Formats: sequence, structure tokens, C-alpha cells
Amino acid sequence: MCGRVFYEGQGVKIVAGGHELVFHSKSCALKFLRSLLLYIDQKELERAVKNALKEFEERLKELEEASKKRIEKVY
Repeated sequence: MCGRVFYEGQGVKIVAGGHELVFHSKSCALKFLRSLLLYIDQKELERAVKNALKEFEERLKELEEASKKRIEKVY
């Protein structure tokens, strides 16, 4: 996206919307994603944000529970 040349295996690759997008760095990927958000329907974006937040909150709870179990085993 930024035109920089980089070796295979480096960078950030995102497959979405039937396209494979390859970025030089996470900074380039973030710039693209910020721009992309401007073109998404507001209602769809709200739903997607809600679903993503729910997923991350559940993952965080699982990590906290696993941490508690490890601490309980030590004592």
C-alpha cells in the first residue's frame, strides 16, 4: 500500500472482502483501516464493533480465569 519493498514474511497481511491486502508495517495497515472505516455503513460498523468487543471481553475473562486456576494450584 505504501509502495515500500519488503521481504516475504515481513509486514502485515489481511484477507478481507475477497482481496489479499499486504502492508509494509502495522502503521500502514492502521492507516488503511482508518480510511476503510469511513466507507462502512454506520449501523453495520456499530454492530461489528459490538461483536468484536464482546469477543475480546470473553477472551479476557477466559485468561483471567486461567490465571486464577494457576494461582490456586500453587497454594
